[in-house]
Amino acid sequence: MPDAIGLMACYIYGQPARGFGWTPLLQRTQLSGTRRYFCSRRCQRIHRQTTNKGKTMVDDDALLHFSNQVTEQIDQALEAVERNKTPRNYLGASRLGEECQRRLQYEYWHQPVDKGQHFQGRTLRIFQFGHSFETLAIDWLRQAGFDLYTETRDGGQFGFQALDGTLRGHVDGIFNGGPAAIAMTYPALWECKSMNSRSWKDTVKKGVTISKPVYAAQMALYQAYMEEQVPGISQHPALFTAVNKDTCELYFEQVPFDQGLAQRSSDKAVKILQACDAGELLPRISSDAGHYICKMCPWQQQCWEVSS
Repeated sequence: MPDAIGLMACYIYGQPARGFGWTPLLQRTQLSGTRRYFCSRRCQRIHRQTTNKGKTMVDDDALLHFSNQVTEQIDQALEAVERNKTPRNYLGASRLGEECQRRLQYEYWHQPVDKGQHFQGRTLRIFQFGHSFETLAIDWLRQAGFDLYTETRDGGQFGFQALDGTLRGHVDGIFNGGPAAIAMTYPALWECKSMNSRSWKDTVKKGVTISKPVYAAQMALYQAYMEEQVPGISQHPALFTAVNKDTCELYFEQVPFDQGLAQRSSDKAVKILQACDAGELLPRISSDAGHYICKMCPWQQQCWEVSS
């Protein structure tokens, strides 16, 4: 198949064609004797059906307009729900691995983000998509013979509170047993994340502690603070699960309790909360506004407007 086909636009949607063109048997249905290319067999069918019925060519703009209208309605609904959520009145343990302490202050204060930096519908859909993978992973692990608990007796999440409730965490699950063929000890913390292929491959290559230090700090804190409720959970490695959202590949890693990391993260929480109570801004992660962490921060503009 000529390489040039990949550079041609689909006759229906305008996106890159994948080489689905008219065969010699269909030459009579072509318009003006010109060979058409399509991104899928479905596009081929749409063109053939409308042409055979003597109708005008399908209006690709109309198709996309309808799709965009429905998507916009969904995104507006998701954004409305997000705006109406009750904000957290605590510092989440899942965030303490974040490198910039000032960003965590803004989160704790519920500081309005810079203009245009709020979560849009597509991002919210990605978040919810990730939660669905967690639900699937729970079923897969249980079917494989793991004794996995994800809810307390009253139906809530397992979790902890510290520093008068200003530091909190909610765990994905706790293992209390598993298949004899799997070398694990129990009870064990379970943490599950979904990732795109690039992020997933990096985690597999480097391990979660190096590739995703935020998750490592999160697990260390959970193991430390959950010890009182679940004796032994800090003595056994946590099981970290990463689901590749693009391919459904799975990665499992046992993560031993890192007491030093847990202590540093706890001390960091104390420092941030004390500064917040005093109304003091902690230093930025960098002295350069173009630093990659600053560029991704939803408070970048207002952060750099202050003198220090």
